[in-house]
Amino acid sequence: MNSNTIISRDKFLAEEYRRAAKASDEQNFEEAWHHLERAHVVAQNRLGPHCVSHWRMLELAWRTRDLRELVGQIFRLFLAPIGNITGRLPTGNSGRSNVSAFARMEIEPEIRRVLGLPTNRNDG
Repeated sequence: MNSNTIISRDKFLAEEYRRAAKASDEQNFEEAWHHLERAHVVAQNRLGPHCVSHWRMLELAWRTRDLRELVGQIFRLFLAPIGNITGRLPTGNSGRSNVSAFARMEIEPEIRRVLGLPTNRNDG
């Protein structure tokens, strides 16, 4: 991964976190979760950002008093380093507790571009 890709990812993460915070401030929690999920997909393959994404999800779960999500995020905060160290990360996973922590998921085209992946499944 070149430094331009990392800068692009970091800018994307900063913007998604800004949008999540704005939505949360406006009590639009569904929108806040959407932006945190997008951030998780981009952050997932770098340990520090991956843990930050789960921490922010934990904060939103706390704010919304969502016990299931709160417990799920605590579990994922402990699991994330293991996944990063072993390289066994479920590509595209949203990071939420409403999906298995081990499930691979489709990555939307905009996020595929940020990750430097082909945007068409037939592209490789």
